[in-house]
Amino acid sequence: MRLAITGSTGLVGSEVVTVLSAAGHEVVRLVRRAPAPGEKAVRWDPERGEVDAAGLEGLDAVVHLAGENIASGRWNAARKAVIRDSRVTGSRFLCETLAGLARPPKTLVCASAIGYYGDRGADVLTEESSPGAGFLPEVCREWEAATTPAARKGIRIVALRIGMVLSPRGGALARMLPLFRAGLGGVIGSGRQYVSWVALDDLPHIILHALQRGDLRGPVNAVAPGPVTNREFTEALGKALSRPTPLPVPAFALRLAVGGEMADALLLASARVFPRRLEETGYRFRFPELGVALRHLLGKGETP
Repeated sequence: MRLAITGSTGLVGSEVVTVLSAAGHEVVRLVRRAPAPGEKAVRWDPERGEVDAAGLEGLDAVVHLAGENIASGRWNAARKAVIRDSRVTGSRFLCETLAGLARPPKTLVCASAIGYYGDRGADVLTEESSPGAGFLPEVCREWEAATTPAARKGIRIVALRIGMVLSPRGGALARMLPLFRAGLGGVIGSGRQYVSWVALDDLPHIILHALQRGDLRGPVNAVAPGPVTNREFTEALGKALSRPTPLPVPAFALRLAVGGEMADALLLASARVFPRRLEETGYRFRFPELGVALRHLLGKGETP
């Protein structure tokens, strides 16, 4: 399979490139600079509406992972606009480009997020659940809708609603580790909010599964089948590190530290999400259970 990938230098994208290349697939990176001689890359600049469309002709598939990190800075109007535009405008431009090709790809796997569901308490959420309310659900709805030009062209669309990606190399887990290793980790807020997660080791294989299963289309929850409460997550991480977790972080302190809207959406919201479509189509998780996943990621367990 010959495929292109955006966001190939990010935490998820770099792992996807490694796994797909190792599986024998030809990977072409979409990059924002001029490709080096002999490099398998195509230049694009979604902000300026520029792309070397000829380099995308004849692909079998495209994996679209590019998007601004939602947790890299305090939210304000300008920051939220960047978050929205990097997803919605970039996705629409890519999909309009693919729709205009003489030989478009058969499949587009496009990242989305479980932020689609918003703050839903202990409700069981599947791909058929309704969207939530607020900034992140709005962004996710627009993000997924931006693939419409490609869908109209007949390209099969898979919208991966990705949960919290666990890796010690980046993301939420990497930010938690210094505190937890120092014995300063603790429950956030009430601790009752659900965390829907996926090990970085699973995500590239989920993407490969989506590429290979022609009957898989539409929204797909890219989360492990075992969502946990924040209290359970805290206990599991402390146990994996053999460290106590004595210091709770009250909700008001989080709101003061990062802003109320950001704290409520990213740290205090509850989304109990299950991967129904993946399980229905036969995907077998390498790390379905949190404790085993954390021990593996932290180098304290065996690879299954």
